[in-house]
Amino acid sequence: MSAGAEETRSAGGRVVVVGLGYVGLPLAVRAAQTGRRVVGFDVDEDRVKSLSAGESYIEDVPSEALGAVLDSGRFRATSAPRDLAGFDVALIAVPTPLREGLPDLDYIEGAARTLARFLRPGATVVVESTTYPGTTEDLVGPILEDGSGLVAGADFHLGYSPERIDPGNAEWTLATTPKIVAGIDAASLAAVRAFYDTVVDTTVPVSSTRSAELAKLVENTFRHVNIALVNELAMFAGGLGIDVWEAIDAAATKPYGFMRFTPGPGVGGHCLPIDPSYLSWHVERELGQSFRFVELANDINGHMPDYVVQRITAALNARRQTVNGSRILLLGLAYKKNTGDARESPAVRIAQLLAGMGAELRGVDPHVVEPTPVDGLVRRAEATPEELAGATAVVLLTDHDRFDYDAVVEHARLVLDCRRRVTGPQVEHL
Repeated sequence: MSAGAEETRSAGGRVVVVGLGYVGLPLAVRAAQTGRRVVGFDVDEDRVKSLSAGESYIEDVPSEALGAVLDSGRFRATSAPRDLAGFDVALIAVPTPLREGLPDLDYIEGAARTLARFLRPGATVVVESTTYPGTTEDLVGPILEDGSGLVAGADFHLGYSPERIDPGNAEWTLATTPKIVAGIDAASLAAVRAFYDTVVDTTVPVSSTRSAELAKLVENTFRHVNIALVNELAMFAGGLGIDVWEAIDAAATKPYGFMRFTPGPGVGGHCLPIDPSYLSWHVERELGQSFRFVELANDINGHMPDYVVQRITAALNARRQTVNGSRILLLGLAYKKNTGDARESPAVRIAQLLAGMGAELRGVDPHVVEPTPVDGLVRRAEATPEELAGATAVVLLTDHDRFDYDAVVEHARLVLDCRRRVTGPQVEHL
């Protein structure tokens, strides 16, 4: 097969997406919208049933958009591996969690083994999952080769293109956000880029999959470290009697050399609590050195929920009240505003600490509909005037736009605002 024919085949043809979460589902629907025949694969049969019924569980994929590609016949979801046969392009978008502080690549390995059974000459496999440098070439490649009898580069294309999904961001979507692309050789890079050039507005080619894997970790480590900086500043400024938010706003007026980051109750989602640790682990394993910035940022951001609970305790003590027996209303269970993503949300740790101290917890989040780790600790409620007034303290953890902040100020007796969204005589800011 000629290079031109291979590139054309990668740019079109039959696409499979392995993993239909916050990364995979938007990618699958977008590929179908460009005219491809797409099969989305997930081992979670409940997800497959939901998608097959036209019901999306991802905010960035409206059910109307899902229904349109289903009705067109260009997309279908499955949990049966046999449905992956005959693919031209396969995208791996599965989770890469930490297990006891160590990278867990079981999902990537499982996806690669499944795809290897159906890999054919001229096909292209791209890893989107965040991982440490070398995963695509040293782990995924050999698994695909062993399971197919084909050789990466010579018989099929292999590449890496890190996801850049920002849930709830209407401006920078999958299509409008520049996409890094890489391959294990020139032909693989050409094939990978040919595919993504028709999915996103801009592709950014880099020279190797290792560089692309590191670039993703650099992005998230940068955010992680800078958030840790302002979180620690918030703790120190509070003790010094200084409004850290005002100081950050003032610093942000500088038109060069400064990027605005703000404090919060902790970090969540897949990226910040996990991805920098992949880089730290890889550096330790390969070079025998510690990545001190990452370790320090992990420590600071990981203990922000403890600081939030300390602030709640102090605020109640100042009013001659205790956490034990108090009704505390948590506004926001998701890790970030305007999304239903509660993965690694700091609300989980905060709820665990407060429950352990005897608080009666209620939580409000109009976006979070799937089960979360706080469900056994927090009674779900709505932020009605009666609920707000009945709470001993209200803690704003996630500043969803759907919250009625005027009602919070009017009815709540005590508010700890971790996002600086409200002001009032009864409001304290983180």
